[in-house]
Amino acid sequence: MGTVFSFTVRDPGPRTAAAVERAVARLHEIDAVFSTYRQDSDISRLARGETTVEDCHPDVAEVLARCEETAGQTDGWFSARPAERLDPSGWVKGWAVEEACRVLRAAGSREHCVSGGGDVQLAGGPWRVGVAHPLRPGAFAAVLAGSDLAVATSGTAERGAHVIDPFTGHPAVALVSLTLVADPGIGLARADAWATAVFAMGPEHGLAWAERQPGVEALAVLPDGSQLRTGGLARHLPTAGPADWTLWSPRRVTTYPEPARQPR
Repeated sequence: MGTVFSFTVRDPGPRTAAAVERAVARLHEIDAVFSTYRQDSDISRLARGETTVEDCHPDVAEVLARCEETAGQTDGWFSARPAERLDPSGWVKGWAVEEACRVLRAAGSREHCVSGGGDVQLAGGPWRVGVAHPLRPGAFAAVLAGSDLAVATSGTAERGAHVIDPFTGHPAVALVSLTLVADPGIGLARADAWATAVFAMGPEHGLAWAERQPGVEALAVLPDGSQLRTGGLARHLPTAGPADWTLWSPRRVTTYPEPARQPR
C-alpha cells in the first residue's frame, strides 16, 4: 500500500507469532485486490473497465458499499472517485488495519496496537499515541491517550497535497494535518475515511462537522502551525508525560466551539 504497517502485542501467547503472520498475509491479499499502484489489482482492472464488481474479489463490493455509505454521511466530501478516478484507498487502509486486528483478536489477544501509515487501532489500554507534527519533523502536535480508540490522520507531511476536494477536483490545502480520535465501536476504517473528508472540508466546515459526530474528536493543524480542536478532545489529552512529548509548543491552540445544531 505504499506505507508501513506495525504491530505491538502486549499480551503475547503461543498463538501470537502465527497470528501476526496471518495478519500480514491478509494485508498482502488486500493490497493485491485494492492497490491503485498495481496494474493487475482488481480495483485497477475495474477502473479500466476490464471487469465488473461481480467478477472481482467479494471484498470489492463490500468496500465500495461502505464508501458510498461514507459519502452520504459526509455530504459527498468523501469520495471513492476523487478526480473522477476510482480509488477507495481512503476506506481501504483503515479497514486493512481493522482486518489485522481481527486476526489478532481471533488468536486471543486483547491488548494490541496495529498501525498502518500512521493510522492506529488500539485494543485494550490505556495507550498513548503521538501525533506527528506535519511542519516540524521529530516533534509532536499532540499526544493522545485512551483505550480501544481509533486514531486517524490525513495530511500533507508524507505525500504532499494528495487529498482532493471532490467538489473542485483540486487538492485541499486549507489544512496540513487533521487527526480524528474515535471511540470504540466506530472503528479505524470509518475514522480514516471521515478524517479524509474533514481534511477536504477545511477548518471551519470540517471542525463543525466533526463536533456534531458522537464519539469523535478532532485536532487540526493549519499551514501557519496553529491548531484547532473540537471541544471534547481534552479528555484524550494526558495530564503529564515525558519531556520529549513537549518538543513543540503551538503558537495558538483554539478549541472550536460547539456549533448550533441544525434540524435534519
